[in-house]
Amino acid sequence: MVNAPAEKKKLPSWWHEGTTIYQVYPASFKDDNGDGLGDLRGLINKLPYLKSLGIDTIWLSPHYKSPRVDEGYDISDYQDIHEPFGNMDDCQELIDKVHSHGLKILFDLVVNHCSDQHDWFKESRSSKTNPKRDWFHWRPAKYDADGVRHPPNNWRTCFGGSVWEWDETTEEYYLHYFVPEQPDFNWENAETRQAIYQNAVRFWLDRGVDGFRIDTSNMYSVMKYAAPPRIGAAIRDAELTLPLALEYTDFPDAPVVAPDTPWQPAGQFMTNGPRLKEYLRELRKEAFDHYDCLSMGELPHTPELEKILSYISTEAEALDCVIQFDQMDLDHSGGQYPLMKKEWKLSEFKRLAEFSQQLADPKNKAHCLSYIENHDQARCVSRFASDAPQHRVASAKMLSTYLLTLSGSIIVYEGQEIGMINAPKDWDIEADNTWREIKADAEKSGDKSLVERGREGIQLTARDHARTPVQWDSSTNAGFSTNPNAKPWMRVMESYKEGINVADQENDPNSTLNFYRRMLALRKEHKDLFILGKFQLFDKANEKSMVFSKTAQDGSRAALVVLNFSAEPQSYEVPEALKAKSEGKLLFSTLDGNGEGPLDAYEARVFLF
Repeated sequence: MVNAPAEKKKLPSWWHEGTTIYQVYPASFKDDNGDGLGDLRGLINKLPYLKSLGIDTIWLSPHYKSPRVDEGYDISDYQDIHEPFGNMDDCQELIDKVHSHGLKILFDLVVNHCSDQHDWFKESRSSKTNPKRDWFHWRPAKYDADGVRHPPNNWRTCFGGSVWEWDETTEEYYLHYFVPEQPDFNWENAETRQAIYQNAVRFWLDRGVDGFRIDTSNMYSVMKYAAPPRIGAAIRDAELTLPLALEYTDFPDAPVVAPDTPWQPAGQFMTNGPRLKEYLRELRKEAFDHYDCLSMGELPHTPELEKILSYISTEAEALDCVIQFDQMDLDHSGGQYPLMKKEWKLSEFKRLAEFSQQLADPKNKAHCLSYIENHDQARCVSRFASDAPQHRVASAKMLSTYLLTLSGSIIVYEGQEIGMINAPKDWDIEADNTWREIKADAEKSGDKSLVERGREGIQLTARDHARTPVQWDSSTNAGFSTNPNAKPWMRVMESYKEGINVADQENDPNSTLNFYRRMLALRKEHKDLFILGKFQLFDKANEKSMVFSKTAQDGSRAALVVLNFSAEPQSYEVPEALKAKSEGKLLFSTLDGNGEGPLDAYEARVFLF
């Protein structure tokens, strides 16, 4: 089935009052053909299970043709499928069957960069005169007084090392924010942009896809020119082409904040550049506006409400909603070693939740999107509560209560619904270049503690924790593959033998899985409170518990959500405004209590007023 393009999308759309999105990371979801790697057929066969959860939408992470250097985020053909996952017929069947179950489906849109094996880049690197040369960022080397070659500037990639890679064929550097095999597109080239819109966007919308999660959506415009101070503000606020005739420095160095390495964090240059809104509006006009679809963009390094609204308010005409990073970055440091552990405070977690919920306020004319896990984040139970055997079920239910009572749309990541946890501390979890960089720097400096601190951070926040196979049952390798003798592409965690698997939890009415089902049903039953309600945070300085209310827009009723983020009993007070409304009625307790007395360890309660 193919969507016929409409004249222009008109709100409200299918997602406008909130949708529950379930993210599928295809390599780790379900292996149907028995090769140890998840595939599209495995997802198709599990659609009845996903429907039974009460979700509305599936977000499928990259499944396109790719060398898989960065697990599919290095795409070599936007119009083909990674062969071990299936083929185009399988993909079309998936789209159609998702719709037959009454669900929507989002694909990943990865167009800040592509694979170095994509035909466009192969042409670009073939010669300096190739017509596609300017489709990517190429720059000559810099040479020091001794004639030693250096990259054009000191920017650090998101994974460590320089953002510049030397190419022997044409003897120039090309730009890559991530791994060297992911060259960045030059969005300043209008021909490149049009090729992206047709090749990667409308191609799939025409085949029935209901929208996209847009990878690194605020990195398309590079802040590559440093303006003189007298005109800096004007340049910073500009939305159109910079007046290049003025005096600018091409790709200026980032400030040195990590003096022990030549490569410096450069998020301020890589994100929210001067032409970003122009590009996002053009993408919407050229593609999204012709379909009833959802555009959900990643938005790192953007902590200001005004800036976020400039992308997602209805007047902005750019994105529909954004994935924010600040709350998920609380427990690691960023900077030179992004995964280094950092102590976090619940008061800051709550402040960031309150900040994000402002996007659900009707006066802001925007849409709020919340999550606590995805393919780039470690498991929430291990990070924000407790994965100790005696606490992990209570922790999973408490965190799901938090997430599923927030207004707007929410994302549930595969395995989150059964309370999957981080890998054990004795596992060898890699973290791209960061781990190698830490070990090399520790050896050079003789700082043995650097390795230990780095290992501790990786054990807590490395993204591989979220990429282990989904645990379906208690058979060999958690039933991930139809072939029990197949070696999974990534090691299966032993916790599947301890009740963290779908089959065991299906038969347990008190399981995390069945709690998620009940919560998703309650979320829809009390839509006026949990999806559309006004959020108000209380007791903001408390570092052990979280208390917030959700009030219907007409003020007719309210809910009180109380959450214990600690292993000790915690008392709380019902806000006076709610006491005056009525006597609260316990909707549920995650520990099946009567709602009286202090909260038990990692307990959550919800009251209706």
